[in-house]
Amino acid sequence: MIKSQITFKQLEAFAFVVDTGTFRAAAKALGTTQPNISARINALEGALNVTLLIRDAVSVRLTSDGEKLLQKTREVLWAGEALIEEAGRQELIEETLRLGVTELVACTWLQRFLRLMRDTYPKLRIQLEVDVSTQIDRRLMEGQLDLALQSEPFKSKSFASEPLGQEHYCWVANSKLIQQVGAKPALATLFDLTVLTHAKHTQACAALHEMAQTHGLRNDQIVHSSALSACVPMVLEGMGVALLPERLLVAEIAAGELHKIAADWLPEPLSFFARYAPARSARYVEKAAQIAKVAAQDI
Repeated sequence: MIKSQITFKQLEAFAFVVDTGTFRAAAKALGTTQPNISARINALEGALNVTLLIRDAVSVRLTSDGEKLLQKTREVLWAGEALIEEAGRQELIEETLRLGVTELVACTWLQRFLRLMRDTYPKLRIQLEVDVSTQIDRRLMEGQLDLALQSEPFKSKSFASEPLGQEHYCWVANSKLIQQVGAKPALATLFDLTVLTHAKHTQACAALHEMAQTHGLRNDQIVHSSALSACVPMVLEGMGVALLPERLLVAEIAAGELHKIAADWLPEPLSFFARYAPARSARYVEKAAQIAKVAAQDI
């Protein structure tokens, strides 16, 4: 057997530099320093006696040898991970999962997902980003995230998209306002009040404005919040009726603090997906997408 002069850390550094685009970004993703990444790449190139990457002031590009060896590099890394999993030693995986989620996920089933991930990969570190879906999508495309738990639409269709289910909207009001408008008010009645909802860029809000325009309703009564969680205390205080994802309001509805309104219009449900790049992702990223399916289910 030939004694190898190549390490997994060197191969990992090579793959991450390609995926993130810079030595600095690869160092950040791997929790190390840029000089360490450079040293690993230099050692790998020395051991193989090839130049894998062309560095310049603003970018990193694969050489022809680098292109040939990149897929083999990934296969070796996947095989190493498969060996650990086959042995049932997932605690040996001490990597970082760069996870992007929308606020709705963060406010509902994210904790359940994190518990399941900890049970499966006890030493896996999760670097969490909570943002609007468009920003999560952008960072996934740039290679700054490994896994995105987000809603449509997506700019790129080149990622694996595992469906996680749908989130339905509902109209709600506190006890005082429900007495004022009734349980089944006309839409015009709701739009005589302040309508609390989330950010303008969402599909639901676009549909809300379109519906209001079609029916000649007052869209100046719509108040948007970039934070979904900020809408809940506002509707609890009776500042208006709210159009929000129902799962966000389960506790308040169950406690009788908020009441559902049977309005004759609702936006289409939000479809959520676990998205990642299978051609470059570690095996635990795909496993995390499957765990997200379990975590996202109503219990």
